[in-house]
Amino acid sequence: MKITAIEAIPFAIDYRKPLRFASGEVHRAEHVLVRVHTDDGVIGSAEAPPRPFTYGETQRGIVAVVEDVFAPQVVGLTLLQREVIHHRMARTVGNPTAKSAIDMAVWDALGRTLRLPVSDLLGGFTDRMRVSHMLGFDEPAAMVAEAEKVVECHGIRTFKVKVGRRPVGLDTAVVRALRERFGDTVELYVDGNRGWTASESLRAMREMADLDLLFAEELNPADDVLGRRWLVQHLDVPMIADESAPTPADVTREVLGGSASAVSIKTARTGFTDSTRVHHLAAGLGLEVVLGNQIDGQVGTACAVAFGAAYELTSRRAGELSNFLDLDDDLLTEPLRITDGELVVRQSPGIGFEIDDEKLARYRLDRD
Repeated sequence: MKITAIEAIPFAIDYRKPLRFASGEVHRAEHVLVRVHTDDGVIGSAEAPPRPFTYGETQRGIVAVVEDVFAPQVVGLTLLQREVIHHRMARTVGNPTAKSAIDMAVWDALGRTLRLPVSDLLGGFTDRMRVSHMLGFDEPAAMVAEAEKVVECHGIRTFKVKVGRRPVGLDTAVVRALRERFGDTVELYVDGNRGWTASESLRAMREMADLDLLFAEELNPADDVLGRRWLVQHLDVPMIADESAPTPADVTREVLGGSASAVSIKTARTGFTDSTRVHHLAAGLGLEVVLGNQIDGQVGTACAVAFGAAYELTSRRAGELSNFLDLDDDLLTEPLRITDGELVVRQSPGIGFEIDDEKLARYRLDRD
């Protein structure tokens, strides 16, 4: 079970339409496939999705830090030395998705070696999760039409609505249009990606007070410390810390400082090891948890559902597991399928997927 090599393979797949939100927009999934090789011939894989406007990582930067910094520190260790791997990578500042992809690829390799599903190794609470779908910026009619299609084709009935534009009224009109179209047959919550001020956030939430929202996520900037505390005190729904709380320590500061009352766990950002730490912290503090999404492809989504299904707390709410539906293609031999609003964890060794070598060759960017 000794690690002999780590690969970082850049690839790009187009989105069917641009995904727009307050902190930016993306047209292509320019991600990195990270592969951990062992002396037993096992290969574990995971996906690193760079978000330069959120964490400062780029595709080229992830490849460089994996190959030049992390691989030399990790090669030679065994799959069981996960705390050593975590400790060595933590000495390098930042680079959350690069670290997380290595962490999850190690877990995948361990599951394949032991011939056990990673979800069972983590906790094994359930074999499926309800799915939440993200609705990016558009006009109300277009966003309602997209929601109708997702309900009809996939049975999804929980929607995360991107807000944070100005004027505020456009966003609140979208959420109201969704509630009027679907009534109480769907769950709705909003994500501002830090796009509003605290006062704009409160005004918008009051405009939507009758819409029975589950949560509000990152409505105003993370560095607006007093504004966030003031906002949380006035909200009637839990305030989710997402980009403002990328580490367990950040979660502690946000929650104990009164700037958030719930937390989003993203395996693309905290891997399985730190996601477990955040989960245990949330359970101990009695926080609501949402399993978030970093606009992952199917590899990243398989990682997320494996983690989310492992614990009762993370599987309690619908997880954000459908962003791969917006991609033109993906890398798996057997694509993920959302049926009746649920995504099932595959009961095969590791995380539960196989990479299609022909597709990887088609979409990778490091070969002519």
